[in-house]
Amino acid sequence: MIDQRERRALLDGAERARDAAELFAGASARLRRMIGFQGAAWSATDPGTGLITAPMRVEELGRREDCFTYWECALLEEDVIPFRELARAAVPAAGLRASTDDLPARSAQYRKLLSRQGVGDELRAVFRAGGRPWAVVSLFREKGREPFGPSEISLIAGLSAPLADRLRVLTRPTPRPGTAVPGGPGLVLFDPSGAAVSVNDEARGYLDRLPEGPSSPSAAGPTLPIWLIGAAAQARAVAAERDRGAARLRIRTTDGQWLVCHASCLHGPDGAPGPTAMVIQPAAGSDMAPIIAEAYGLSARELEITQLVARGLSTGDIAAELVISPHTVRDHLKTVFGKTRVSSRGGLVARLFAENHWPRRTGP
Repeated sequence: MIDQRERRALLDGAERARDAAELFAGASARLRRMIGFQGAAWSATDPGTGLITAPMRVEELGRREDCFTYWECALLEEDVIPFRELARAAVPAAGLRASTDDLPARSAQYRKLLSRQGVGDELRAVFRAGGRPWAVVSLFREKGREPFGPSEISLIAGLSAPLADRLRVLTRPTPRPGTAVPGGPGLVLFDPSGAAVSVNDEARGYLDRLPEGPSSPSAAGPTLPIWLIGAAAQARAVAAERDRGAARLRIRTTDGQWLVCHASCLHGPDGAPGPTAMVIQPAAGSDMAPIIAEAYGLSARELEITQLVARGLSTGDIAAELVISPHTVRDHLKTVFGKTRVSSRGGLVARLFAENHWPRRTGP
C-alpha cells in the first residue's frame, strides 16, 4: 500500500526544488523510502526530441564507466521498454520483469550490465507534461527481492505529470550572472562506428562549459559526455531508417547559457553511411523559443504574439500581421500575462528574454 502522505511530501519537496538536480535528489530519496530500490538513474531530457541532457543523477550504479555503459546501452541497444516508446505510451512507466514475462535477460541492458551488478528488476519511466518528455528515470531493485509490482509502477506513472510540470517550470529563464557563450560553431566528427575522431577548438571550448555527467574518452582528445554521444547515435539511427526523431538537443552550460547540438550522418559517393558531424553552437532565438513557450505553457499563437510584442509592434500592427482582430490580440495578451505572471508588455519582454536565455527576435 502506497502511503499517500509520503507521495504528497515528495510532490511538496519537488515544488520547493530550486533546480532539476535538486528535484531529482529529493524525489529519489523519498521514493527509496517509499518503495525501496538499490540504485537509480535520473536525467533531464530535451522536450522537443526526448534525448537525454543535463542535469543527470546516478546513484549506486557502480563505477563511472558502468554509469556510461548504462546510458550507452539504454540509448543505443535497448529494445525492451525503451524510453522513446514510454514517451508515447498510454502509461509512461513499466517494470522490466513485468514487461518480459519474468525473463529479464531479453533486455540487452540487463545482460550487458545489470545482471552482473546484482540487479533483479528495473522500473523506468518518462516524466511528461503537455505531451512532451522532460525527464526519465530508472530504478533498480536487487536480486532476491520481489520485482516491482503494479502498485509501484502505478505510483511512478502517477508522478509523471506533476514532476514534469515542475521540471517545465524550472526550465524558465532566470536572471543569473554569466559570460555569454562565444560565437563560432564547434564541430565534432564521429567515424561510422560512433568513435569521435576530430574536435575543433570551438567545440573544445563548449565542452569545457558543459555540466558533469557520464562521459567517455575519445581518440580526438577530450572526453565526450553521453548526451553528445547519444545525439550522434540518434543521427545514425535516423540515417539507417531505424528512427525518425531529430538528433538535436539543447543543453545549459555551467554558467547558465544555452547551447544547441545538432548531429547529422553524412554519406559517401556510393551512398554508404559515412561519418557523423555534430555542430555545437550558442542557442539562437529559434532554438529557445519552443522550449521557453513549453516552460510557460504558451500556445503557438500566444508565442507568435509574444515574439511580435518583443519586436515592438502595437496591438493594431500585431492584428494586421496575423490577420486577427485587435480584440483577439488583447485576449491572447491577457492570457500570456497570466501565464507568465506579469502585468505589462515591458515586464513580459524582460521576463522571457532575461539574460539572453532566449534572444530577441529581430526584423520581419
